[in-house]
Amino acid sequence: MEKKSRAEKDKRYEENHKAERKAKCLSWGTSMPRETAEEINAFLKKYGFTKIQLIEAGYKALQDEAAEHDTSLTKLMDGYDDFFGFESDKSKK
Repeated sequence: MEKKSRAEKDKRYEENHKAERKAKCLSWGTSMPRETAEEINAFLKKYGFTKIQLIEAGYKALQDEAAEHDTSLTKLMDGYDDFFGFESDKSKK
């Protein structure tokens, strides 16, 4: 019986679990100017942050910014769900 190389085993594993991985995670496959990306990478490395932490923190900051202009979003983010009739989505229709 011939031993398979590590690369062959990894490839086979990845092929067998591709659907599971796709169902669990999402990749945006986006790009940005190299100079900006290198600056961000250097910052992340210097302070020990991951790209996921960067995305999550950026998302949270944008939510906070949007909530400053959207009372309903603010209340949802704060866990407050006791809306007045004029604030609910049903009354806006």
